[in-house]
Amino acid sequence: MKENKYDHPAFFEQYSRMARSVHGLEGAGEWHVLRRMLPDFTGKRVLDLGCGFGWHCRYAAEQGAASVLGVDISEKMLEGARERNFFGNVEYECMAIEDFEFVPDSFDVVVSSLAFHYLESFEFICRQVHRCLSPGGAFVFSVEHPVFTASGRQDWICGDGGERLHWPVDRYFSPGRREACFLGESVTKYHRTVEEYVRCLLDEGFALKGLAEPQPEEKAVREIPGMEDELRRPIFLILSAAKA
Repeated sequence: MKENKYDHPAFFEQYSRMARSVHGLEGAGEWHVLRRMLPDFTGKRVLDLGCGFGWHCRYAAEQGAASVLGVDISEKMLEGARERNFFGNVEYECMAIEDFEFVPDSFDVVVSSLAFHYLESFEFICRQVHRCLSPGGAFVFSVEHPVFTASGRQDWICGDGGERLHWPVDRYFSPGRREACFLGESVTKYHRTVEEYVRCLLDEGFALKGLAEPQPEEKAVREIPGMEDELRRPIFLILSAAKA
């Protein structure tokens, strides 16, 4: 059974209150970097894997995509997507990413935001995405950074007074399942090294086009309490590749 915490009412309610849920792409700390790494969407057939509330689907449509398909395992997330990000040429389909039918040469761009660290096999995803892309097609995705996922705990080590002392990094070179606490619930994630993400892309025949470890914008550091701590360790990894 593939895990789907997002249809649990309490978990969904908390997620719906997060900045990226309320404010969309502008509320996502990595968006200012991800946006620069996206291809030209004009006239393209776009697939969004793990589309959530559909913010990236809407962006692609607004940028001139010919068609956009968002896939997500959560019915609740897709209900929100249809309410918040309805567009005439955007469709949403409820299913696990692993169960999607990746028909050859059916898309020109595949994007994904913070979804692949929930999937056990990244090799499978690379193989299927490469299969469904047209020649020269773009594959751009973000994941939680391996420094963030390594120990599994995903929390700061704090002093007696609650001050954040350091971020723990442990078992970095031991990929596999991790149990993390997210929004008060235990969530299964899969840790991989940066090298593994890149190797899987190259082994499948992708050409690596870009790699980024986004830092928060200066404005956010100045205005949001605690945001300066986000400069102490990476939380996101973004990769862009093209089908050769």
